[in-house]
Amino acid sequence: MTQKISGFSKLSKIEKINWLTQTYFSGKETASQLLKTYWNSDTKLQQLHDEFIENTVTNYYLPLGVAPNFLINDTYYTLPMAIEESSVVAAASKAAKFWEARGGFKTTVLGTTKIGQVHFMYSGDFKRLEAFFNEIHPTLIKEAKPITENMEKRGGGIKAIELVNKTAALANYYQLHCTFETLDAMGANFINSCLEQFAQTFKNGFDADIRFRESELSIIMSILSNYVPDCIVRAEVSCPTADLTEKGIDGEEFAEKFAQAIAIAEVEPYRAVTHNKGIMNGIDAVVLATGNDFRAIEAGIHAYASKDGMYKSLTHVSIEDGTFRFWMDIPLAVGTVGGLTKLHPLVKWCFELLKQPNAKELMQIIAVAGLAQNFAAVKSLTTTGIQQGHMKMHLMNILNQFEASSTEKEQAVTHFKTNPVTHSAVVHFIEKIRS
Repeated sequence: MTQKISGFSKLSKIEKINWLTQTYFSGKETASQLLKTYWNSDTKLQQLHDEFIENTVTNYYLPLGVAPNFLINDTYYTLPMAIEESSVVAAASKAAKFWEARGGFKTTVLGTTKIGQVHFMYSGDFKRLEAFFNEIHPTLIKEAKPITENMEKRGGGIKAIELVNKTAALANYYQLHCTFETLDAMGANFINSCLEQFAQTFKNGFDADIRFRESELSIIMSILSNYVPDCIVRAEVSCPTADLTEKGIDGEEFAEKFAQAIAIAEVEPYRAVTHNKGIMNGIDAVVLATGNDFRAIEAGIHAYASKDGMYKSLTHVSIEDGTFRFWMDIPLAVGTVGGLTKLHPLVKWCFELLKQPNAKELMQIIAVAGLAQNFAAVKSLTTTGIQQGHMKMHLMNILNQFEASSTEKEQAVTHFKTNPVTHSAVVHFIEKIRS
């Protein structure tokens, strides 16, 4: 059977599945039944899921866990975390418990401005363009009023529109660089709608101006940026270095070694990438659970980590006058309205679990998840090593790969309480008890 098909999107879900299983799978019934197994028995709920994206054939599940005991600005939270990686939820919970006993996490929103740009090419005189922009600026705001009116009533809207000359980087390239306040919305649709209106107003005014030839201007595109260096949240913890002492680890010695690990991630990009990936384990898990766009957040945060010309650690440490301080400033554009936040039942459940935070509060919660995750990872790396805790959490995944029975799992868990967990060690153990 040919693998090419026309009109696939017009097929019913069953027809899509039939074509896929007939074309690609040897065990056609098994492949088809697997997809149907993950359908929700509530047909109304399944239809909701089907309509989130295009060409839906089933649901793809991720575990939703929770990490309790997060003390953030003197308020307790239990964080929802949707993630597939072993030990992430456990590490977050462990860090939460550690810092709850030392005053908890403190957070501050440093800014909430978001950015969008109209990108265009202009081949004429810059001074004429600059004069035209200054003249049409009020019209850009005025003609976007139907879009911005409701946002403005809530306290948001357009903050600024600037003409930016980028011809030093690319011949004839200019921007309308625009900043926005979108409050509890992530704001992508609002920003993009404004930008497209700006572009239309700008082009209409340009074409009607006798100082210009129509061929001198070409609007290339209008789009928001996921790089939001002025939409920043700070999360931090601090305590006397002596209070870091636990389980035979001297607090001052631990603080110094921890600080050296962070310093390495600030100067070595190979380490910084893995270091920041650990931060994103916590951030992405809460972002997913709350129905936000983790790809946009990832892109913006990693760009921010490179803002000084080299990719660096997002977290920082200071040890001054006997006080250990660990903190992170990150860009986070999140929403508590729009998108899946009011549609997905589990997302709504997660928001209720978090006490219905607004966008600023959610920024702070997400940042804390990232800081906690990084603290737990670096603490393990500089003391017991990362594998001890991670592999113990990964044990069940290895056992499931070998379809271990309940009895075999119980025996394995008991055995590996006092023995190092490695993939080969688990394989050897399973083979031994089965023989």
